[in-house]
Amino acid sequence: MIDVHCHLEQKDYDKDRDKVIEECRKKMKAVITSCAHANDINLTLEIAQKNKGFVYASIGLHPEYIKEITEKDKEKVIAAITNNKDIVAIGEVGLDYHWVQEMDWREKQKQMFRQFIRLAKKLHLPLIVHSRSAMQDTLDILAEEKYSNVLMHLFTDKHNLQRVIDENYRISIGPGIKQSKDIRKIARDMPIDRILLETDSPWWGDGERGTPLNVFKAAEKIAEIRKITIEEVEKQTDLNAMKFFNLKK
Repeated sequence: MIDVHCHLEQKDYDKDRDKVIEECRKKMKAVITSCAHANDINLTLEIAQKNKGFVYASIGLHPEYIKEITEKDKEKVIAAITNNKDIVAIGEVGLDYHWVQEMDWREKQKQMFRQFIRLAKKLHLPLIVHSRSAMQDTLDILAEEKYSNVLMHLFTDKHNLQRVIDENYRISIGPGIKQSKDIRKIARDMPIDRILLETDSPWWGDGERGTPLNVFKAAEKIAEIRKITIEEVEKQTDLNAMKFFNLKK
């Protein structure tokens, strides 16, 4: 299986990162680790380089950090994306109105989001989108910018599912499907050729530190909901991930 979104650069893995990756190698095809802060770029690239062909990197700036992001941070991230041919996607980027409630900072989020969409268009790279309590604005901006090579990370908004389908976006589903009726409905109704699997680890670990191996929990639940085998889920979601991120496996 392929975990298309985790955060191996997080300090939660500092003591045993190599061991975690080796355990994942035994059971998985690939892992995409997502750098969401300028301070984490070097470690993210180092992890991907050290585990070339198994760990791939995406780079972006999480909208949650908008108040601390400087122009120098943006320049650093854009340079890292532009100058590293091994980057498989831009992200995660997007809008977060849960943690950022001031209108002026939300406007700055929108401006930064548009910058990264345009960069993705220019470089022909997939875009990994974070949207929390901001789905309408997120989808409106993507439509205005006319970019469809999009993965809606941890998508939970069943009310906007048809719009996501119509725009030909992909979604990723994580272990949260076990607790959420809405995600289970999304997993049932989304075309399976546009579903990818993720863990967002080290989070979503059922009270413990999560790892990319938790992708199996999501796959198991999807198989149950769609009344197919876990092998079928694995085969299709792996194919979806390899196609979307242009992975050579």
